[in-house]
Amino acid sequence: MLLAVQPRRLLSRPKGLLVSVVFLATIYWILLHQSVAPHTTGWFDENTGPVQALKGEHQVNNGVPLLPPTKPSSGMQEQHTEVEAYEESEESEEESQKKDEAHREENIRKQFDEEYDELKNDPGADAIFGQTLNTLEPAKKRSLTIEAHLKPAKEKAYFTDHQPFVYNPYPNFSKKTWFTEEGQYTPCAGPGGTSAGDVLVFKGQPRGFPEPGFGSYDVLGMDGNLCYERETRLGIYGFKADNDTSKSRVNWEEVRWGRLQESCTQKNKARFNMKGQSNPYLTNLYSRRNSSASDANSQGDGDLIPSESPLYSNDLGANPSLRRKRGLPDQPMSNKFKQLAGSEARTALLLRTYTGKEYSENDKQVIRSLITELSLRTGGQYQVFLFVHVKDTAYAIWDDESTYQFVLDRNVPREFRDIAILWNDEATQTMYPKIDPKKATVHVSQWLSVQKFAQEFPEYDYFWNWEIDARVTGHNYDFVEKLAAFAKRQPRRGLWERNERYYIPSIHGDYDSQFRKEVERVSGKDTVWGAPKLPFVSPVGPKPPVAKPEDDSYKWGVGEEADLITVAPIFNPINSSWISANELWGFNDSTHETTDLPRRATIVTHSRVSKKLLDIMHVENLQGNHISSEMVTQTTALLHGLKAVYVPMPVYFDRPWKGKDLAKWFNGGAKGESGGIGSAMGWGREARYRGSTWYYRANPPQRLYLNFMGWEDTDVGGEDWEETHGRTCLPPMLLHPVKDIEPTEPGYKSESNLPYS
Repeated sequence: MLLAVQPRRLLSRPKGLLVSVVFLATIYWILLHQSVAPHTTGWFDENTGPVQALKGEHQVNNGVPLLPPTKPSSGMQEQHTEVEAYEESEESEEESQKKDEAHREENIRKQFDEEYDELKNDPGADAIFGQTLNTLEPAKKRSLTIEAHLKPAKEKAYFTDHQPFVYNPYPNFSKKTWFTEEGQYTPCAGPGGTSAGDVLVFKGQPRGFPEPGFGSYDVLGMDGNLCYERETRLGIYGFKADNDTSKSRVNWEEVRWGRLQESCTQKNKARFNMKGQSNPYLTNLYSRRNSSASDANSQGDGDLIPSESPLYSNDLGANPSLRRKRGLPDQPMSNKFKQLAGSEARTALLLRTYTGKEYSENDKQVIRSLITELSLRTGGQYQVFLFVHVKDTAYAIWDDESTYQFVLDRNVPREFRDIAILWNDEATQTMYPKIDPKKATVHVSQWLSVQKFAQEFPEYDYFWNWEIDARVTGHNYDFVEKLAAFAKRQPRRGLWERNERYYIPSIHGDYDSQFRKEVERVSGKDTVWGAPKLPFVSPVGPKPPVAKPEDDSYKWGVGEEADLITVAPIFNPINSSWISANELWGFNDSTHETTDLPRRATIVTHSRVSKKLLDIMHVENLQGNHISSEMVTQTTALLHGLKAVYVPMPVYFDRPWKGKDLAKWFNGGAKGESGGIGSAMGWGREARYRGSTWYYRANPPQRLYLNFMGWEDTDVGGEDWEETHGRTCLPPMLLHPVKDIEPTEPGYKSESNLPYS
């Protein structure tokens, strides 16, 4: 006991207290600023040897304990004076530290800007722009396995000497094995009762087109040796040249895409579970273990404890119903959690839009292509919805049918009205009463509306949250299916660590061997293997089959569909300076603060999620546990042991960055990860993405797509330019953001109007 009270005696003395304060403050300052010089980590590169990546500061320890309060006494007057003087000095020191940090960040920004500007004059700068059919090289790259899916088109294109090919990436639905495994496929008609048209492509790539900086076609099993041109890509969906005055073969305003999709699904209903399953976590609420006693009596992680009464009633009568507003009856659901034997999974694609949006002709063409290529051509495997956020809550869309119809008619083109679903913040706020209404808005909580959709449309197994300002230059079905297939192939061992990093082929080597092994080496024991053990979360995902990841021979998870698919890294936002890193509420108990929660994030919410993930997110939100949009799917998957996969799709840059420099600026973490201290997603650092083809503040997507459509942007494109250089063609890629695609005026130059922090 004497040992226990010694610190109190020291601290009760004025000089002892002052010495302790100064000592602790000194230790804190040393920990915080022990190194402002960037540290490095090696990455194997068989061509150039170890690559050194710039790193940020060491992790800060903010856990210095506060001194216990002491009562003032007459003998402490001198102490007070000294402490007050010290406090003034401490405040001055804190201000100085902030200025030093700001100065350091500014120097790093200047360093990036200087490197970016210097590369503007190097060979290969802006090589992604102005690449045309005139310089197409059919043999530039090897093909993978798609030759069987290509056949020469019957007619040649009038604008090039190159032969176009019909590209059919779909399975052979006529094979006998398809009937036995998936049920009989019935073809579906397109607009006017005709068969849906074919997308045409050209073999090869333009001579000067660069390699992607991030990601790889080979890794995805996708063929990058294809080039898409606007008329052969979008002509069947209504695209016409600016000077083409001929009458369209389809009266698009009379098309009813919803009716076409529903008819297609009905023809193929033997392939699908048309009822779906109810949310199992509503009536089997997992326990909240907040004490050692409950821990002792728990059934273990993953065990669901039945609740006496459902947490949430499936009776939607008290809540605004998305389904009923579409004129559909409530879906009778099966209580069986397992999918029916032999049934094929279905995916809903929610194309996110909003009231007040003006739909360009290109917007309409892209929506038609998504419906045709994903839904009609697959016999209903996908279904596309226009998911319309009604921004003005003054419209009583839930109370009055005529108001709902008025808003629909005023904001959605006629041909898409029967695929549109209106929703507003009122609907999500009503469904989740334990969430602060200020947090239950689209800006903070984009997924609440998707969760509501999943509860009312349980017949879908997966849900694409699809940004309307994204563009697939290639074939929609080919692109999304290759993403899903890659995710399904991934073993769980080392998965969360691979997810944290941009895959840079030029330095990382083969994805499944060199990259995988090196990530495990640098990660060491700091790895995710199953769900983290938290007393207030009972994971619903599977447990690891072995105690340690090294005991698994990369088998666990292979063949398992991913509960979350992202197209950018799933990074750790803690200490990253990302502005939304602490936007989470709940997820705590008497021994855990909310901000202690392990979490992950991805910038841009464009992703595919499973019904299982949305179901458990729904239950967490009903209990008041809540996370902001760009963290919630990733963090919930982490907490519940579900499979999440970042698919390294090809991303291009407008500068000829070397791989080691991309690693330095974008995988800048202490172990070569994209999150943590120094993250490119952090405050003041996002300008690094301005030259990429995928990021919400990137410049190339708009410029590339305008050129692709034949319009001038930054001295490339337009009728006169194409007379000399030919038409732009692009390999399959996903671009974002692409907004307001309309013909441009001569001299037009696009640029992002969003400020970089």
